Amino acid sequence: MVLVPDFSNPYYGEIVRGIESVAREHGYHVLLSETRTEGARKRAYVELLQQQLADGVVCLDPVTIRRLAADGIVSFPWVACSEFLPDADIPYVSIDHRQAAKDAVLYLLSRGHRNIGFVNSDERFIYAQQRRAGYEDALKEAGVDARADYIQSVGGVDYPLGELAARRLLALEPRPTAIFAVSDTLAIGVMKASFRAGLKVPHDVAVVGFDDVPVAEMFEPSITTLAQPMYSLGQRAFSLLLQRIKGESTTSEILPHRMVLRESA
Repeated sequence: MVLVPDFSNPYYGEIVRGIESVAREHGYHVLLSETRTEGARKRAYVELLQQQLADGVVCLDPVTIRRLAADGIVSFPWVACSEFLPDADIPYVSIDHRQAAKDAVLYLLSRGHRNIGFVNSDERFIYAQQRRAGYEDALKEAGVDARADYIQSVGGVDYPLGELAARRLLALEPRPTAIFAVSDTLAIGVMKASFRAGLKVPHDVAVVGFDDVPVAEMFEPSITTLAQPMYSLGQRAFSLLLQRIKGESTTSEILPHRMVLRESA
């Protein structure tokens, strides 16, 4: 079973493709479950695992990861993918979110930007906390003071939230000359707000996203982004799960990220 927060997010779709590629090789069928619903359905996931009605689980949802850990379902074969709990005894596959965000902001700094806005998602999640820390690390390393009003935490990664955050940032004095968003979907919202304000990307405001989902290359202008190895994350997560199913020892993995330079910054 694969627990996914949101089927509509293309980031998760590419990870699931990686999971399925390895599952098929080993004769497993993948059952997908969306976890953003509330109440009885979320409790049902825990009951399913407790009754061991699935061979194993790959969990991509940070809220569900916390719930499973809190309910003591640690010995059951399951692994975390992308989002994880650093202090829990749960194997995971992810990237170094803090360093990745730092690299993105250092790139903007290298292009001469000093007023850099930051659009974050939900800071209850580890990845969002780590990416904010990376943003702040890069500014500190460059001797640039972080401004509280340049940081917008919007509670999600949907396009309209990025647009809302950008409207707030672009109303500031001085307005940011660059904006780093923690997902490509948020970055697209940022760019839409910039266009509607009569600004050109990247001439008036540079934009950097995160993930490198397919739409990042197709959007106009194409989005400079911090690429996660989404397909590989899925492949390695299921391989790690197979080890747990077989009762073998497991070691969490951090996969490499990379900057993809396009037209938006």
